[in-house]
Amino acid sequence: MSHGTSSVIETEEHRDLRAAVAALGKRYGREYFARVVAEGKHTDELWAEAAGLGYLGVNLPEEYGGGGRGIAELSLVLEELGAAGCPLLMLVVSPAICGTVIARFGTDEQKRSWLPGLADGSRKMAFGITEPDAGSNSHRITTTARREGADWILNGRKVFISGVDIAEATLIVGRTEDARTGRLKPCLFIVPRDAPGFGRRPISMELAAPEKQFELTLDEVRLPAEALVGDEDAGLLQLFAGLNPERIMTAAFALGMGRYALDRAVDYARTRQVWKEPIGTHQALAHPLAQAHIELELARLMMQKAAHLYDAGDDMAAGEAANMAKYAAAEAAVHSVDQAVHTLGGNGLTHEYGLASMITAARVARIAPVSREMILNFVSHQSLGLPKSY
Repeated sequence: MSHGTSSVIETEEHRDLRAAVAALGKRYGREYFARVVAEGKHTDELWAEAAGLGYLGVNLPEEYGGGGRGIAELSLVLEELGAAGCPLLMLVVSPAICGTVIARFGTDEQKRSWLPGLADGSRKMAFGITEPDAGSNSHRITTTARREGADWILNGRKVFISGVDIAEATLIVGRTEDARTGRLKPCLFIVPRDAPGFGRRPISMELAAPEKQFELTLDEVRLPAEALVGDEDAGLLQLFAGLNPERIMTAAFALGMGRYALDRAVDYARTRQVWKEPIGTHQALAHPLAQAHIELELARLMMQKAAHLYDAGDDMAAGEAANMAKYAAAEAAVHSVDQAVHTLGGNGLTHEYGLASMITAARVARIAPVSREMILNFVSHQSLGLPKSY
């Protein structure tokens, strides 16, 4: 198979992986997920089993216990778990963002210390970039790191950081002063959960998810020199090495959700009878479901393209494709969930069918980790060459 077609037509290996992950997801499914949420617990059993099968670290280097594959495979794992109704949000954060950044830029010691645990799921790492006053503007990040002897001292605040309570550490995006220019540049630091001065407060969300969201405060948090990931001068490159997988994985999360909702709606439309025929006979219901299916398929193609480019080491092209994939998958998921709820009518809003909570969940993909408007800004000036509006 030529290199060009491999990103369009899935390999047999990919199809086998899909089938295996789908079978795992089916054993847990939406009921398991809903029960965990209701009990305020975490998806520990599914996480552990997925880890044991080697799915969580499929993108991490083999020498550190990973699968030696790429984001193409990890996104496929998340998509299939989502399509089964039990997505693992921490896959986006722990192996995809943090694992990738450490594998690509970490010191040998950081790799030895973190990658085996991230790969086998025994350790998790959260990712802290968003700030209360910066939103999507990473140039306004006010979390700063200053040197004191050999140590770093961090101060700042973060908001909407997932899973800090279940992560042993958080990869924090701070800014340090460039000695030559005096300008602030991004830097990444591994901050242990129990570091003195590192505080967290849960944010109450109208969102049915096992993973909690947190506001973080860093008050004179002292870290050793080796907490810095990668080269102090390559901050932006390192940051985007983590953000492209984040967008690709968010697309996978959205696609899984959209597929799950669509499957529920199709099952319902095939069997629900009000007049003589099942309601799926009627084009007013059948066509919107067909359209949702087409949109999901198109978005998956873009996600596969983005993952393929990223895994091939083409960061620039991957950035454009990852943003487009995230945009397309979020739109497709929102449409799919909306149409699914509508197809079920009143049943679409019941606990029994469990689709209503997905209306909120699908919205997340449009907002995080970057809003659709910011993606449109990116495409306007990066892809189309239009003047920048901000």
